[in-house]
Amino acid sequence: MPAKYSHVKKRSASGLLKKEKNSPNGHLIVKDTHHHSRALNPHVDRSITQAMSAVSQLERAIARILLLRYEQDIARLFSTRLYNISLIHLPTLVMRCATLGGPGWLAFNHDCEEIKDFFRAAISMDMRQAGERVATKSVLWSYTALRHFAMSNNVSICSKLGLHSLRLLPHYAALKAHLDTLEAMPPPTFAKPPHSGSLQEGQDALEDACQLKFGWVNEIAPALPEWDGDWRTKIRYGYDKLAQTLWRVAREFDVRGYGNILREKLTSKWCDCGCSTDHLGEVCERTVREEEEENGVRLGKQREWDGRGSGIYGWETEEEEDIWEVELDFGGLDPDESGGEGEMTIGEMMEWRYLRAEKEKELVCGRPGSVSPA
Repeated sequence: MPAKYSHVKKRSASGLLKKEKNSPNGHLIVKDTHHHSRALNPHVDRSITQAMSAVSQLERAIARILLLRYEQDIARLFSTRLYNISLIHLPTLVMRCATLGGPGWLAFNHDCEEIKDFFRAAISMDMRQAGERVATKSVLWSYTALRHFAMSNNVSICSKLGLHSLRLLPHYAALKAHLDTLEAMPPPTFAKPPHSGSLQEGQDALEDACQLKFGWVNEIAPALPEWDGDWRTKIRYGYDKLAQTLWRVAREFDVRGYGNILREKLTSKWCDCGCSTDHLGEVCERTVREEEEENGVRLGKQREWDGRGSGIYGWETEEEEDIWEVELDFGGLDPDESGGEGEMTIGEMMEWRYLRAEKEKELVCGRPGSVSPA
């Protein structure tokens, strides 16, 4: 070793091994040079755990509110659909039944299983679209309600990213109170909207149609004895009873069995960290602001939990729209091959497609019940 480095003691490569003079057999003694890490403060650790638990409770409450309001929206909007069916389409059905069986046929057969099965099939086909037709509107309405709740509690809202759920933590008790109110409500069912009118308009149209088709002919040349006398009372009674049957059949359906895509998201795929609610705000905030800039803030929309009304003509008014009449985009359907599907309701469209598929199958396999050659 050069002289200038002679004062430096030679050590092992790691600096951890040293041979003790008095060690037996010259064994190497390992020196522990590691410092013991300082233990975490248990109070800090407990605070972090409590904070994460509070955020998780908040997110579960928000997801549950969205789900319960979603179920209520399905029941309310499809009730509007059923009322419009009673007012517009049931008179046509009554007219056809009266043509075949006379004006009093429905008075005795309005509750038969054949009519109930017909209603069940039609309602079932429409309810299959409940998720596609209601989910987007319901989530937007519920976000608007959360937004107004935050505004009423002086919580700041980002104009681009929307409401951050963590800002609602100090107001969790009020949020939980609203959730408890929703939980205490009875399960949503279909019922005639309280703001809707009577079926008088449908009755008048039905009587006019029957008068044009049967009444004047029977007055000139009495050839249809069943149309003698007070046939209007029979027609009106059958129409009212048929509408009641429609509502009874509709109540057999449970809205909690529909809209499963959003339901799964809100129950098993909603993140407890807050990112799901933040993403909801990022998506919905722009829509809410644009609508309020165009149409202004509707009366009542600044009240807590009254965020409904976005995208709908009127809330609990006679102008409330039937969203089942809105055409859905099924992705790339050729209008030349649709056979007029654009003018059908979703129930009529699905039924028409089913019948078309059955007809095509018959053309391939032969007549119904026949066996195609191998």
